[in-house]
Amino acid sequence: MASVLGMLEERETAARVRVEGLREEVARLAGVLEAAEIELDRRVIAREELVEALAASAAETTAVTGAEAEQEIVPSPVPGSIVPAWRGGLPVTVLAPDYQQILGVVEERSDRPRTAEGQGHHGQAGPWDDIGEG
Repeated sequence: MASVLGMLEERETAARVRVEGLREEVARLAGVLEAAEIELDRRVIAREELVEALAASAAETTAVTGAEAEQEIVPSPVPGSIVPAWRGGLPVTVLAPDYQQILGVVEERSDRPRTAEGQGHHGQAGPWDDIGEG
């Protein structure tokens, strides 16, 4: 019977070795699983923070765009720019809210020498010809 008992003891020893190996594998896999869960949590948090940041940025952009749309854009004169010559039929527009500056341009033009009586710089009567006279 010693041989049957010896066979059972061998099988028991092999089973113990296998169980220990599996326990070591389970411990290793538990560490791998914990690291994977930590990585997953970090990625979920990063995605949620990105979504929040993009939503806040979009809200700020919408608020700024809305505020800009409410503002009236008024072009202002650029120093040294050339004023186009007046021609009949053109509408009168004022581009600058500071009309004193425009009046300064009017006074400057009225001091130009005339090429013929009652005619402006280009030989034609213009809107600036009678300013400053009288």
